[in-house]
Amino acid sequence: MNQRTVPADFVRRAAALAASGGFDMAIPLEAAGITLPMLRDEKALLTAKQLTLFTQAAWQLTSDELFGLGAAPVPRGTFKLVCLSLIHSPDLGRAIERMADVIRALPGLPPLRIRTGESTTRLQVVIPRRDDTLPVATAEAADRLLTDFELILLHRFAAWLVGKRVKLIAVELPYPAPDPLLAKNYDVIFGVRVTFGADMAALEFDNAVLRAPIIQTEETLEDYLRESPNLLFSERDYDSTASAQVRKVLESGVKGRTSTADDIAEMLSISVPHLRRLLRQEGTSLNQLREEVLRDAAISGLGRGESVDDLSARLGFSEPSAFRRAFKRWTGETPGAYR
Repeated sequence: MNQRTVPADFVRRAAALAASGGFDMAIPLEAAGITLPMLRDEKALLTAKQLTLFTQAAWQLTSDELFGLGAAPVPRGTFKLVCLSLIHSPDLGRAIERMADVIRALPGLPPLRIRTGESTTRLQVVIPRRDDTLPVATAEAADRLLTDFELILLHRFAAWLVGKRVKLIAVELPYPAPDPLLAKNYDVIFGVRVTFGADMAALEFDNAVLRAPIIQTEETLEDYLRESPNLLFSERDYDSTASAQVRKVLESGVKGRTSTADDIAEMLSISVPHLRRLLRQEGTSLNQLREEVLRDAAISGLGRGESVDDLSARLGFSEPSAFRRAFKRWTGETPGAYR
């Protein structure tokens, strides 16, 4: 089970914007087990399941697949319609071209522009002009959140279509960088250093990626949509980087979390120095990944109602007090306060 966590910032902003439109977001928040203290805490992390439950409840409440973020409501079923229109495309490049054509005919969805060069292709997202009656701060917050959501959707859905990692060359966002902690999360989400303050929101791909064949079918699409948006939040991009492979080993269970560098290097058929060098190039380390996996497993376990004693034993801590100290270091709160 994927236990990765995501910052609560997305839900905090989405809930505030939907509430400003007159929707009572207490119901989606309660459905996902998200409390107000969590939303106020800048360090708070949510599981992919919580984010999925919140989004599904928000869709049902607002009858809008962008739950009020777009320039116009997007009726339920619109995303499915777009997907069905491109699932039979021969390759990713043609699928993206067809997506741009279909979106152009649908109100409420941000148009896409495709700019193809000799070796790379830029996919630009154009946020439509909004109703001038909206307060400026509200409109800017909605545009920013919509931009984030659209780029994540485009990147991860592309990876699902071809069933493998879609490596990005560049990601550009047309607003100032958030605080350093949130900015780093963007780098992790997209797998590349994100540039803020650009003229337009854009993803840049190597042209070779766009020749990858579409491997999904209408049947697998039904399964994907049935779980939506869980895979969008839990599967980053079918990542094959060294850090992703190490994380998979560490997530595999208690033995995985306690695997040594020698164990992991042997599993990946590389030397320990080469493993450490690859992780260093990706801006991480074995210890950092181990801490992240333990943190995510702890947050997920608390969310399922596991006791501190059980979690401490399951995650390999010598005693509950050691687990409590580690949890406080990861989140800034004790397990009891986090619940």
